[in-house]
Amino acid sequence: MAMAAAGDRPETVEVTLRAVGPSRPTTLCLPPLLSVADLRRHIAHDRHLPEDRLRLVLRGRNLPCQDDAHVDLRDGDSLIVAVAPKSPANHLPDDADDDDEEEELKFKIPETTTWWKRRIFIFLRDKLRLPDILLMALFSLGMKAWVLIAMWFLFAPIAQTYDVGPLYILGTGFLVILCNLGRRQQGDVSAYSIFNEDFRELPGTLNAERIDRDIRAGQF
Repeated sequence: MAMAAAGDRPETVEVTLRAVGPSRPTTLCLPPLLSVADLRRHIAHDRHLPEDRLRLVLRGRNLPCQDDAHVDLRDGDSLIVAVAPKSPANHLPDDADDDDEEEELKFKIPETTTWWKRRIFIFLRDKLRLPDILLMALFSLGMKAWVLIAMWFLFAPIAQTYDVGPLYILGTGFLVILCNLGRRQQGDVSAYSIFNEDFRELPGTLNAERIDRDIRAGQF
């Protein structure tokens, strides 16, 4: 190691380069005081690495990327060298991805919707700015459902006048349940034995009779 003639400060110091990965450490002789840009250039030339993607860590501190920043090297220092990966070619900003996801989540009416429904939808969405969940509820119902809803609100004040409002609401709830029970196909069995022919139960049903039978058979 060469020494300066005018003082004790060495002209060069020996620095160990430790790359992230399976490669072995190497040594490099560098001036003790130099800019980070020159240090990056020396390492890129010595290790054949891309200079613009080099990341350097000295004494546990990440060296800044500014060209005017300087670093004071000591003999025997270890410098960790890492290469940042390239960004994908089709990489998009996060805000663009978020905008695309929000656009996909927005409620849209089918293309086959009639023109007057489309005009109402545009008015409610753009002028009144109704939320998507409300628009979905409005346009998912058919004409028959809207007629029933209008009739319900029409008869509600009458029921309130005769003090049967709670019964009116309860009756509506039971009617909705009965209308949505559906119909069983031939051979289908209900989970409730009372609705089945001969009160037939589903296999594996656990009830008092099953427990009594298991106790008598010594299975408990």
